[in-house]
Amino acid sequence: MVTRVPGRHLRHRIHVEPYLGDSAYGPRYGEPVECVPAQVAAVRKQVADKDGREVLATAQVITGPELECPPGSRLTLPDGRTATAISTARHTAPGLPVPACTEVMCQ
Repeated sequence: MVTRVPGRHLRHRIHVEPYLGDSAYGPRYGEPVECVPAQVAAVRKQVADKDGREVLATAQVITGPELECPPGSRLTLPDGRTATAISTARHTAPGLPVPACTEVMCQ
């Protein structure tokens, strides 16, 4: 039974700076997590942001289930582009033969 996305499917590497909140000087980010294995796909999909507004996502990132990437986090994608996490979803199916993963939609 598969319990997580197999590493051989996560061919890209991304960098994640977790969003910590806003300060008087703008957004605050945590320590960067570098070289996170991921599968990155270019998409054009309407998704709801943390406030419920519909926004256009331009990248979908799939990683292992342990990634901490709250909405507002900053990601550096394999092509060097910096993106902002719109939404994060953890996909699990305990007892079923499908992999657990984290999906991050970015703009």
